Amino acid sequence: MFEYSNEIEVVVDFTPTEFVLYQNYPNPFNPTTKIKYEVPNVRTRDRVSVRIIVYDVLGNEVTTLVNEEKQPGVYEVEFDSYSGLPSGEVRNLTSGVYFYQLQAGSFTETKKMVLLQ
Repeated sequence: MFEYSNEIEVVVDFTPTEFVLYQNYPNPFNPTTKIKYEVPNVRTRDRVSVRIIVYDVLGNEVTTLVNEEKQPGVYEVEFDSYSGLPSGEVRNLTSGVYFYQLQAGSFTETKKMVLLQ
């Protein structure tokens, strides 16, 4: 006598395998946009120091959105062109091109976004 089974066990690992910085959405934006990024599993340690910085078209730092250690995974951060800065000052960004940069270990990637007021 034979018994048949149609059960199949599948193991799926959704842990990112490389750093990825996605294009912000929406783009152009007003007043907020979301920036998605992925942090892979780094063999030397669990967590990776991650920074996401926004710059104006002249290369001046506008704000730091992320500055912390992250475990492997997929993350999303919101950039609000009206929110206050850490110093308590209110941001008064004008329409134009801005850049956001992901820095993590030796990985660096920069993308462009457009603010329309």
